[in-house]
Amino acid sequence: MGRFEGKVAFVTGAARGQGRSHAIRLAEEGADVVAVDICSDVETVPYPGADDSDLAETVKQVEALGGRIVAHQVDVRDLAALESVARHGVEEFGSLDIVCANAGIASFGQALELDERTWQTMIDINLTGTWKTVKATAPLMVEGGRGGSVVLTSSVAGLIAFPNISHYVAAKHGVTGLMRAFAIELAPFGIRVNSVHPATVDTPMVANQASWSLFLGGVEGATREQAAAGMTAMNALPVPWVDPVDVTNAVLYLASDEARYVTGTTTVIDAGAMAPFKIPHA
Repeated sequence: MGRFEGKVAFVTGAARGQGRSHAIRLAEEGADVVAVDICSDVETVPYPGADDSDLAETVKQVEALGGRIVAHQVDVRDLAALESVARHGVEEFGSLDIVCANAGIASFGQALELDERTWQTMIDINLTGTWKTVKATAPLMVEGGRGGSVVLTSSVAGLIAFPNISHYVAAKHGVTGLMRAFAIELAPFGIRVNSVHPATVDTPMVANQASWSLFLGGVEGATREQAAAGMTAMNALPVPWVDPVDVTNAVLYLASDEARYVTGTTTVIDAGAMAPFKIPHA
């Protein structure tokens, strides 16, 4: 039996990247999965969004493991839709035990040059969308009386600042604070709430030319290889980024009974990016 046999996980941003990785590994460990993704491009975001085929691939990979999954195209800015899908998941699988509020976007620009739409879209998805995800799911966990685990995807940018992404930094700092507040408020119901804080992760959010250019100080036409060299210099460990499964491993720990008394914490997966001293790489 897997660690999550008989449990049900709700995962946002599940069509690709970290969300797909979480959904697959949770299923490998026995969980039934409710997978949610917007499956479309998002205004102000400089890289393509996931699509229907990406979400279908997540379903295919979970079912190939013998897992059960239901998938829905939902925007985390739509509270009513999230509530409907969460209720459907409980009706389908019988409970709700794990929530991975993972959906998020990235865009770039100096703080004083961001237009209002870019700022608001970031806050609406990365911060308010996280709040709406928990608001839609946590009451069902409380009603179920089984306790549970909520894991919010923040970032190292939810703990320290970076230039050219002030709106992202603000949203992810907000997620960190939201996690701490939820941890206190949901503790009486046996629901633990924690956050994960990756540095750069090799997903479509990072693996695109706009992101590569940002990390190279605005170099036009930046390549993956050039970005890898520049991003490696940011980390203590000699790697340019972590893989989605590295974040998933932290999520699985926080969601499991192994972390039964862990709540209100920030788990960093950053290859040493936040270390106070960077080791020069040869």
